[in-house]
Amino acid sequence: MSSVHYCCGGTDIVKEHPYSHLIDTVKDGTIKFFNPQKLNDPRYDKLPLSIRVMLEATIRNCDGVYTKEEDVQNILDWQQQQNKAEVPFSPARVLLQDFTGIPAMVDLAAMRDAVAKHGVDPSLVNPKCPTDLIVDHSLQIDFSKWSLKNQEMELIRNKERLQFFKWCSKAFKNVNVVPPDVGAVHQVNLEYLSRVVQLSDGFIYPDSVVGTDSHTTMINGLGILGWGVGGIESEAVMLGQPVSLTLPQVVGCKLVGSINPLTTSIDIVLGITKHLRQAGIAGKFVEFFGPGVSQLSAPDRTTIANMCPEYNATVSFFPVDQVTLKHFKKTNFTQEKLELLESYMKAVKLFRSYEDPSEDPEYSEVIEINLSSMVPYVSGPKRPQDRVAVGDMKEDFQSCLDEKVGFKGFHISKEKQEIRVPFLHCGQEYQLAHGSVVIAAVISCTNNCNPSVMLTAGLLAKKAVEAGLVVKPYIRTSLAPGSGMVTHYLSTSGVLPYFNQLGFEVIGYGCATCVGNTAPLPEAVVDAIKQGDLVACGVLSGNRHFEGRLCDCVRANYLASPPLVVAYAIAGTVGIDFEKEPLAGVTSEGKEVFLRDIWPSREEVQQTEEDTVISSIFKELRGRMKKGNTFWSNIECSDSVVFPWDPKSTYIRSPSFFSRLSKELPQPQSIENAHALLFLGDKVTTDHISPAGSIARVSAAAKYLLSKRLTPREFNSYGARRGNDAVMTRGTFASIKLCNRFMGKPGPKTLHIPSGQTMDVFEAAERYQRDGIPLIILAGKDYGSGNSRDWVAKGPYLMGVRAVIAESFEKLHKNQLVGMGIMPLQFLPGQNADSLELNGKERFTISLPDTLSPRQQLSVQVNPPDSGTAVRASFFPQCTS
Repeated sequence: MSSVHYCCGGTDIVKEHPYSHLIDTVKDGTIKFFNPQKLNDPRYDKLPLSIRVMLEATIRNCDGVYTKEEDVQNILDWQQQQNKAEVPFSPARVLLQDFTGIPAMVDLAAMRDAVAKHGVDPSLVNPKCPTDLIVDHSLQIDFSKWSLKNQEMELIRNKERLQFFKWCSKAFKNVNVVPPDVGAVHQVNLEYLSRVVQLSDGFIYPDSVVGTDSHTTMINGLGILGWGVGGIESEAVMLGQPVSLTLPQVVGCKLVGSINPLTTSIDIVLGITKHLRQAGIAGKFVEFFGPGVSQLSAPDRTTIANMCPEYNATVSFFPVDQVTLKHFKKTNFTQEKLELLESYMKAVKLFRSYEDPSEDPEYSEVIEINLSSMVPYVSGPKRPQDRVAVGDMKEDFQSCLDEKVGFKGFHISKEKQEIRVPFLHCGQEYQLAHGSVVIAAVISCTNNCNPSVMLTAGLLAKKAVEAGLVVKPYIRTSLAPGSGMVTHYLSTSGVLPYFNQLGFEVIGYGCATCVGNTAPLPEAVVDAIKQGDLVACGVLSGNRHFEGRLCDCVRANYLASPPLVVAYAIAGTVGIDFEKEPLAGVTSEGKEVFLRDIWPSREEVQQTEEDTVISSIFKELRGRMKKGNTFWSNIECSDSVVFPWDPKSTYIRSPSFFSRLSKELPQPQSIENAHALLFLGDKVTTDHISPAGSIARVSAAAKYLLSKRLTPREFNSYGARRGNDAVMTRGTFASIKLCNRFMGKPGPKTLHIPSGQTMDVFEAAERYQRDGIPLIILAGKDYGSGNSRDWVAKGPYLMGVRAVIAESFEKLHKNQLVGMGIMPLQFLPGQNADSLELNGKERFTISLPDTLSPRQQLSVQVNPPDSGTAVRASFFPQCTS
């Protein structure tokens, strides 16, 4: 029985719905909705509001197949069933960006080919759940000072991909493609796609979304439940299957106190990140409440919600309140729609007054955070959770130089710490030292949605220029706004020219520095870094800064708020105490300028925001959305039902996943005498498994592209080539930072155990497959953490990997492995490869019983060269679903 939401209406169908008695009306009876309050169950009022959203979706989509009445009862009984019961969740829509979206769309196109071969009408293959795909991840910084040229290069370089996206927009139902040069995916989601409530078939219900971008959680700041999923999971949702999840625990985060005038939302983000990471909330929902929430604007809330993957929460939810309504009043909501939204949300008790503690629900636990304790922070030099107070930055960087190599340390000997390397740039001599800033990027992925933070940076730039301060010209500066909205208000407020004078010119719209697309540093700078073996620094206002991601020769990267990015760029070093030391020597007038002299007040920022962030900037985005751009409009594509694959294309290729498609459900098979392709340690991220940055000239992927007669300049990036399985399989485990215990140093190499030869990971996997030898991977803790991307599972699958044995998995990646038929096996508590004395060169046999159950222990037989030890591993529940 289909749910009411997906039906074409009709009273007969509504009557058959098991919860039709809950149907209520709003707006003079013209719009219907399922009202959980009509259950007359006292447990509803005690549920966290994020769980109430899940309950409504489960009631509305209860079809007896994917979603059952038992699921509704489990959610109602959340206090007892949390962290126990598996429940389905059917989001209102799916959000894709082009890097992770193109594999999903390529798979759908390949599905059409496969079903056509079985005599089925290929046009029947369509997303059932409305899907938005935003083309935003293909921008590269070829010209650091000329944004138009960057956009032109983006469109030329990615013409094949754009033609495919254009075909998708025409061929598939329920697919909306947002063309390039409109805005970054999360920005478009916040400004244009967000609804708070959805209207369909005469019914109103809460907006919700799952997305393949790590910033999907930003939408929780607007009271819209949403989180990131892998590409494989997103495809299942697109085709009508709900997301299956364990009913989550919900941590109530109570905000109290008043915000310090000098504290930005980024400081609050890093403060909350530290508190919640220490609280151990992995896999849980976080829901904010308390009087402090009312002090946060809607953009502040989305910035805070954006970082929840960094402290391992599933979502960070801010229920709708008057601040939310005020925000949407400035955007694309009419007064009539706002009134409807408020009436509906209050009718189902999804509207909050944070000042009224009587409305507080019951939570799994409560964490209290005092906003007045927040001071400016940065995060780094290698991980977002390593927070450093700006006042302690100089001392902390010095300790990083002293410490042994690790998550914080670089182990630079005392005699080499004071080295200064002179170099020439544009005819003038400069010096680099440890801590010198060579990349300073105000980028799109975290902060540009927040006018107060960006305007603070702009006003800081204005005051700096007026004080006679400059940024050294060798520093690779850039400003990549999330959308034209940001450029609009920076221009309207009058601060954009000052950004430009400091070198922070708009380079284009889309992800750039954070995905490794920084333009090459000047050769003289690179030579100086190498000559002195310097720990050079990048400072960016993003949320991804793993070592080597920005640039191979930049070892220390710090996340900072946009105004601090500008400040550190002016200082030219992270080794500065802003309280005691001037920013850059003295001005032409002989005056020392300290950061406090040019930092704008909160009142000044708020006044500028009120004067510039008005409804017109949101209308401007809507205008671009409707108008599109000339290049996109002129792209020609086929009108065929199935995609006309070009065998010469190096961007778009039909994958082999569906070549053996049958009507029978495949059964799990035992694995016999497998070799370990890799022997990995802890914290293997998705960047290690499937890099998103540039394609190294000596890599297996480069060899493939060279065989296709492409020059290195035409290689583009792994992210841009995710529609080509031949490139992406060769790019699997191609990270230069991969630490394989078979090797003596980091790099994309492994040991081919039968021959004893060292070779590229792909070449070793290819040889194993030719010899018919199945493969496994041995790993440590937190395998698969980081960005969600489906090639982290597809790549190993195509390499012949059948199982990953690790101490623990990042949940999303574990689900991706299961979706591709790779078994995620976990060592029993207290065990790991070292405790079992494994060297990785053994042969592994994994015998599967006829039936599998959650947390079932499997015997993994380990054969010589060691002594035949039997390893015991737990089988994850998701593997049986």
